Amino acid sequence: MTDLELLAPARNADIGIAAIGCGADAVYIAGPEFGARQDAGNSMEDVRRLCGYAHRFGARIFLTLNTILYDSELPEAERILQEAAEAGVDAVIAQDLAVFEFFRSRREILRSALRQAQGSAQDDIPVHASTQCAIRTPEQARFYESLGASRIVLERQLSLEQIRTIREAVSCEIEFFVHGALCVCYSGQCYMSEAVAERSANRGACVQACRSLYDLEDSNGQKLLRDKALLSLKDYNLLGRLSDLAEAGVCSFKIEGRLKNISYVRNTVRAYSKALDALVAANPDKYRRAAFGKVEGGFTPDLGKTFNRGYTGLFLDGKRGKWSSMDAPKSVGEEIGTVMEIRRLGIPPFASEPYYPGGAAAGLRPYSAAAKREWTRPGPDGRPPKDNNVEVIVRLDNPATVLRNGDGFSFVSKDHNEIRGFRGDICRGERIVCHDVPGLYVGARLRRNLSSAFEKEIEANLPTRLIPVIVSLTVAYPAAGRAATAGYGLSPDHPQIFVISVTATSEDGRIVEFEVDAGDQEASNVKRMEAMFASQTSKVTGVYSFILKNLDSSGSDGKLPFMPASVINSIRREVARRLDGMPCGRRSSDVIQRPKAGESTLPIPETIDYKHNISNSIAREVLSRLGAESVEDAFELTHRKGTELMRSKYCVRHELGMCLKDSSASGLRMTANGPLYLINNGRRYRLGFDCAQCEMTVEEA
Repeated sequence: MTDLELLAPARNADIGIAAIGCGADAVYIAGPEFGARQDAGNSMEDVRRLCGYAHRFGARIFLTLNTILYDSELPEAERILQEAAEAGVDAVIAQDLAVFEFFRSRREILRSALRQAQGSAQDDIPVHASTQCAIRTPEQARFYESLGASRIVLERQLSLEQIRTIREAVSCEIEFFVHGALCVCYSGQCYMSEAVAERSANRGACVQACRSLYDLEDSNGQKLLRDKALLSLKDYNLLGRLSDLAEAGVCSFKIEGRLKNISYVRNTVRAYSKALDALVAANPDKYRRAAFGKVEGGFTPDLGKTFNRGYTGLFLDGKRGKWSSMDAPKSVGEEIGTVMEIRRLGIPPFASEPYYPGGAAAGLRPYSAAAKREWTRPGPDGRPPKDNNVEVIVRLDNPATVLRNGDGFSFVSKDHNEIRGFRGDICRGERIVCHDVPGLYVGARLRRNLSSAFEKEIEANLPTRLIPVIVSLTVAYPAAGRAATAGYGLSPDHPQIFVISVTATSEDGRIVEFEVDAGDQEASNVKRMEAMFASQTSKVTGVYSFILKNLDSSGSDGKLPFMPASVINSIRREVARRLDGMPCGRRSSDVIQRPKAGESTLPIPETIDYKHNISNSIAREVLSRLGAESVEDAFELTHRKGTELMRSKYCVRHELGMCLKDSSASGLRMTANGPLYLINNGRRYRLGFDCAQCEMTVEEA
């Protein structure tokens, strides 16, 4: 039986709790520092709070400590590791070799801290090799497993066949991204941000140079393209490929987005959780979910209505496609129709409401007070402008599409160089009233990138996650000795008392057993009493959904005690209280027999280059101990010239129909054999093409 884990991102504890509520089996979150997202740090107290909630469902919390570290930061990183263990964290995601060394040399200290954590059901804290480790070969996978990684997070730009090959080479768990933003470069080996702005992606400070606009030039200085996000990729979406990934050996399906908001996380988690549930239901003897609790009800997820730059499956099938979002490095949303007409609306001087044909009769109002203020914002002369509002008439692709006040829209500018957006203040039918939109034109294809109705539905109609608890009630007369002790005889003057034996078993295997004295009043209508037991027991209390499976009255001659609903409810609540006092069970997970960290017998290169991101003395010592003779410092320490800033499966030539290996390519053929350059703000970057490996590189020219 293979446990399938849905791993969700969390910018903070509240988003993590929301993710678990929508079906996540695990959540990854940063602590106070070194979490690879500078704007997503959290106090350890918040991490502890999230752990407490997650562990109620057997869900797990992974702390990201996956930046490269400088020598001055090592004591603080070690302190955070110990605090993470004390908070109940279930694993740490790491990139720097120093963190792996901490786990090897300080394991007993971390185990001791973990034992002190409330609600922890494990006696060890695993370390996972981050996607920043750029693991894309069996040799790299075996190396990190030999260092003690119980799980490796693979590079995104891999095919199913490559994943299978890595799976066969290691015994540790395989984690793979299935949704979200894509880095154009192999993860952990992008130095563009550091070169441009001295803000390292390996330190959580990426400036997202891949989303910037560039001109494309040939070696003669001829501009082939202007102002295109030539390095920007669409977003990953493998919702329909979970079965293929599971067959290839992936057990953890990861959603990107530690900077995304709560509605994004809820929507994506719910969509992927439902897909995993369907996969498990189709293969009940093969798969099961990695945590407990059934998620039911709530909003219907729709990945088309959440932030995306368009979707791609990237290289999963080992084939190239159109991966670029060069025209839309921002969220564009779902296509809804075509702009047919733009009418300018007048506002009479000093009017408090805009004037437009039929508006008052239709009862139209701005979607918010802020929109109303924007409509009537005074101009330089102190008067409301007369022409700052427009009415956009749209021919909808689907007549059933309903536009709502507050919806967000986007379109590609007429020169195809920019994505522009606006908010619809009033939306009725095919009409959108809004503040003037520069650049909007008749014929523009309109997309909705924010559905106000969908956002409200996500907020107001949440699913519930409940742990099923099976209850059995056995009604019997007590033994003679107990009856005598209770003061009851065995005569008509002293009728028998009823005793109810309660047995409750939760989905995760916790068992509660106790007895309840039910008095001596016999129910005059057994059928009605049976219905009362069933209806009052089979309810929800806390995070538990109770189901009365069996009511056995054979030990009381088929008789039942008369019990009011309040007393039966109190039995159910007592079961919930006792379950809360017991730790939720855990699936067997990433507890594997692994070599002792630091004692690898795998060969490593004698010379370690800057792409290994070695930035501290402990990491250098680890590699020296393993046989490396020369260890080059990380790019962040040297800023050496002439280095490769990016390497990727993505290729600008292929995207533009200029591939040298494709005889059918029909792009800019006049420059097919010459070098190409990206130009941004006076900086010039040379594109290299390693056609043997089918990879593109970016270097400073």
